[in-house]
Formats: sequence, structure tokens, C-alpha cells
Amino acid sequence: MPLPAVSQSYLVVQIGDTQIGLQADRVREIVRAVAISPAHGSPSVIEGVINLHGQIVPVVDVRQRLALDPALISPAQFLVVMAVLDRTIALRVDDVEDIVELSDVLAEPALLSPVLQRLAGVAAAEHGVLMIYDVDSFLTQTERDALDAAATVHG
Repeated sequence: MPLPAVSQSYLVVQIGDTQIGLQADRVREIVRAVAISPAHGSPSVIEGVINLHGQIVPVVDVRQRLALDPALISPAQFLVVMAVLDRTIALRVDDVEDIVELSDVLAEPALLSPVLQRLAGVAAAEHGVLMIYDVDSFLTQTERDALDAAATVHG
């Protein structure tokens, strides 16, 4: 007799025409997009930083990371503040859709595209296939080190 599938919660967000799922237990806060200050010396995948309740939080250019077309920041967008490994980051998204419970996420570790290597799996969703991204992989170790070095210089 097979074991029952364990369900997990995912926050579904819209980036351009793409819907992706993010681990809901990693989401700390969702806020309306605000001005993003430049972060000189940080890796190119960092759009800049925001001041969130007195904490400087880097904003990851998720469009660049996922090979999507760039877009100007808009007050209609959101920043999804997430805990990843040993830090807090924000992801700028166009819309926040819903939290869904999924139990049948299929892992695809053999995918070789740099964009798809950040994929934790795929799942059947109400309106098609939902790509689930591994938020811990949004920053490479080199980018994490460069971000830490930039924070030390500017902090």
C-alpha cells in the first residue's frame, strides 16, 4: 500500500506571463513595490535594496534569474520577502495570486538549462502546470559572497 502524499503550501505569483510557485513557509511578508535603491558593488542579479522595517533587504532580479524580459518597477507590483538559507531577500513580482496546497510535485533534476536548474519541480495546478522554484538557489554562492562583500563596504 503506497504512503499518502504529503501536501505542501506554495505561494503562486505572476511574473510577466509566467506563473511560478514559491515555498509558502519561506514567505515572511508581502508588500507593495516601493522604490529600490541601487546597491553598488553587488552582483548583477541584485536589482538593489529596500529598507524593510529598518533592515536592508536585497531585491533579487527574478526576471533576469528566470530569463524573462525586464520590466520597470510599478506601484501595482509586489515584493515577496522570503527567508532563504541565512538571509532575507525580496522578489519583485507582478501579482500575488493565491496559496495552493500541492501533494504531487514531480522533481526534474535532469533538466540542464540554467533557468530550469533552479526548478524544484512541477505540479498540476488548476490552470495548467505550475513550476515550483527552489528559492535557496536564486543566489549562487559567488553572488552571495559578492553581496556580503558589498554590504560590508557600504555598511
